[in-house]
Amino acid sequence: MEKKAGPLFYVFMVIFVFVVMFPFIWIFLSSIKPSSELFGDKAFQWFSDKPTFKNYISVFTNYPFLKYLWNSFIVSSITTIYTVFFASFCAYAIARLQFRGKTVILGLVLSVSMFPQIATLSPIYIILKNLGLTNSYLGLIISYTTITLPLSIWILVVFFRKIPHDLEEAAKIDGATHMQTYWRVIFPLAVPGLFTTAILAFIAAWNEFLFALTINTSDQYKTVPVGIAMFQGQFTIPWGEICAATVVVTIPLVVMVLIFQKRIVSGLTSGSVKE
Repeated sequence: MEKKAGPLFYVFMVIFVFVVMFPFIWIFLSSIKPSSELFGDKAFQWFSDKPTFKNYISVFTNYPFLKYLWNSFIVSSITTIYTVFFASFCAYAIARLQFRGKTVILGLVLSVSMFPQIATLSPIYIILKNLGLTNSYLGLIISYTTITLPLSIWILVVFFRKIPHDLEEAAKIDGATHMQTYWRVIFPLAVPGLFTTAILAFIAAWNEFLFALTINTSDQYKTVPVGIAMFQGQFTIPWGEICAATVVVTIPLVVMVLIFQKRIVSGLTSGSVKE
């Protein structure tokens, strides 16, 4: 017999959700306040006396914000697609095939992800500069590989290891090659994990700042995080516009998670039960 949650449980749940959502709620409420209410005593008021959407209008009229959004979407999408594609093959080989040194390879992948970005920024920038790939989508996509590829490989290795080996053995008995086994047996079962990995890789690329700031200095190729950071002027910081831009940038991630939430939950819990 299942126990029903008591009122204390719901009280704690409400408090927990409020604490988690507080930064976003405060940013949204600040984004609809006029500039005069963002400072002084009124800055601590929850709701504005004269709510306005001028900050949102200003974001799209006074700055090339649509271009920033487009740049982030292009770079993040391409990075996610090709990273998850190649990471799936690498993770499959490490998780399912027997060969010497795969533990070392997995350790190297982890060591790459542990390097701070600032330590790899200079050599990556010099290489891209010599290849003429600065101020381009391709240069940023290549640099994002150092972040998203190790992350994707590590996550997918866990998913592939949880798939029962009996299915693979049955495919081999039927005469399937490794590639046929992967595409027809392993890949369909790993789809929830692939979706989860793709979402995490997309978010990592979407929110990346340091590489985007250094490699693409032209306004034509700036991404959203860098674009928002450049809102500030010489003497003033437009906090209202920054808050409005932050809300706009967060919406695509929220919508994406809501659309694929079933697959994400399925992917996150697929390895929780031992076969």
